[in-house]
Amino acid sequence: MSDKVYNVLFLCTGNSARSIMAEALLNTMGHGRFRGFSAGSFPTGVVHPLALEQIRETSYPLQNLRSKSWNEFAATDVPEMDFIITVCDDAAGEICPVWPGHPLTAHWGFADPALAEGSDEVKRAAFHHVFRQIMGCVSNFVALPLPMLEKNAIHHAITALNPEAQSVSVQ
Repeated sequence: MSDKVYNVLFLCTGNSARSIMAEALLNTMGHGRFRGFSAGSFPTGVVHPLALEQIRETSYPLQNLRSKSWNEFAATDVPEMDFIITVCDDAAGEICPVWPGHPLTAHWGFADPALAEGSDEVKRAAFHHVFRQIMGCVSNFVALPLPMLEKNAIHHAITALNPEAQSVSVQ
């Protein structure tokens, strides 16, 4: 079995909810085989409290999470990414920085729970629903036999994890 640890960057526009939840879930469910990161094209600078509420259930250290720009990951002194996954429709169509190492890219589209309107319970339910969707994709992703697959097969597999997913590119 390979000792390689796969670095995965989850991108969204605001980096306040979906990408943050994906980062925490991958770091929790990846059992050391994966290292998750998240960033946004226009980060809000704040992690949404209802996203933190969902993540708290996983026992992931909340102090490790912050809303940040994807420019932090385009620098030369950061871990090289193996995968970059956009998790919202806005980020999927944006021009991304050039990533060192030519990581595989995919898009997993999730509704923005931060846009939910109504009571606190309605908003909480929206976050819970999206959190569970992300958890399903991450669970399937970490179960892939990555060391045994070719680059294109991996790309096809991670793109297919979300039925609504659309491929961004394979570099």
